[in-house]
Amino acid sequence: MLGGPRLTLSHGRGYLQGTWEKAYQDHRRKVQEARPVVDSRAPPTLSHLCLKLGKLKLEEGRLSVIDRDNRLLLEKVSRIVRTGGWARSGVTCAHRR
Repeated sequence: MLGGPRLTLSHGRGYLQGTWEKAYQDHRRKVQEARPVVDSRAPPTLSHLCLKLGKLKLEEGRLSVIDRDNRLLLEKVSRIVRTGGWARSGVTCAHRR
């Protein structure tokens, strides 16, 4: 603790040396008793950054397109199953062999 550099005064070892030693000892005590002051808390979350309304709106639009496409595909598959795979036009086609 006291291994730091020492200031030696060539004259007046009395009052000046004593006040310097006292100030130095006070400084060393304050350094030893110092508490960390680093703020390690998480930064505050801002609601407009957490709830991204534009992204939610785009996702909702994309999901509605997917639902519509799925419904159309389901109608086509059910029509194929219902009719046995025949075309609606009534035109008969020869199967390729």
